[in-house]
Amino acid sequence: MTTIKIAKGNPTPEELAALIAVVAARAAVPAPAADPDRASNWATYWRNARTPFHPGPGQWRASAHP
Repeated sequence: MTTIKIAKGNPTPEELAALIAVVAARAAVPAPAADPDRASNWATYWRNARTPFHPGPGQWRASAHP
């Protein structure tokens, strides 16, 4: 159990109850899990905006002709 200490001020019992309710509700919500399979929005944009590079002889010349 965690102890909460009021360092400054003189809260009313209602204000203290509201603070405890907010802290308890926040502690009860699980943290969202990161989705490792999803690419970032930036990576997804560039994946659709251009074709991938294909290295090889003469490809720099072919890159000017879509």
